[in-house]
Amino acid sequence: MSDAPLQPILALLGHGLGGNPTQYMIEKAIVHHELDWRYLSLDVPPEQLEDAVRGMRAMGFRGGNCAGDYRTAVLPYLDRLSRVAELAGVVNCILSEEGALVGENTEGKAVLSALRRRIDAAGQRVVLLGAGRVARAVAVELALAQVAEITIVNRGEEAGGNLVQLISGELQTPASFASWQDDYSVPPEARILIQATSAAAEDPDASLPLNLSEMAPETVVADVTPNPPRTALVRAAQDRGCPVVDGLEILIEQAAINFKLWTGLEPNTDVMHDAVEEFLEL
Repeated sequence: MSDAPLQPILALLGHGLGGNPTQYMIEKAIVHHELDWRYLSLDVPPEQLEDAVRGMRAMGFRGGNCAGDYRTAVLPYLDRLSRVAELAGVVNCILSEEGALVGENTEGKAVLSALRRRIDAAGQRVVLLGAGRVARAVAVELALAQVAEITIVNRGEEAGGNLVQLISGELQTPASFASWQDDYSVPPEARILIQATSAAAEDPDASLPLNLSEMAPETVVADVTPNPPRTALVRAAQDRGCPVVDGLEILIEQAAINFKLWTGLEPNTDVMHDAVEEFLEL
């Protein structure tokens, strides 16, 4: 009888996962690195999410991801959370540690890592568009990176105000709220502009209500929308000569961080990039 260890299994938990490139991307990386691992996409009805997490724990899954609303719905079913996941209240990555399932958030880490290829975020003034799940994770990581100030621009005052309170209170980073009712003018002193809403995913060609006329040409502009990556904001920033970070780069960076957390290996991001472009037909 073989005493070889069981095949490690990872899983994506979500509902309505059609068009999600994660499994394809991760399995391409698994094959490239010659790992005997599997990554599964599990379409789980909301009322069965707790059972699914319990099953992952019982069957010894090595971790996985959460998609959509499950990034918040999964929280009470995990054994513990990382500090970032707890602060943001959002989990996109699950890790198995000594039989316990730990919730992590790597969305903000991915944005920060991509930004660092263009600029050191420490000491910079940041404008963050949005106050939803992704924006919260990004804001927490920016605060931990010791940016000088974060301006939260959002239509909903309650969500925006709550995020400002978290950043300025819990994380002691100067933060302010700007109501996004009309065109928001990006101030010339801002050195980082991050679009963290779902608006571009719904209509990538629609222009956001932004006035970029005073934005400095050295301002780094990031848009978290992965498909299509060349959103109207990315194109407008490029026209102004600004360095840009598109959502495809952020998606791949996030997957690479997750892969290393699960396996301990630095993945080949070129393999991941090719896989995502093939899957999304970009």
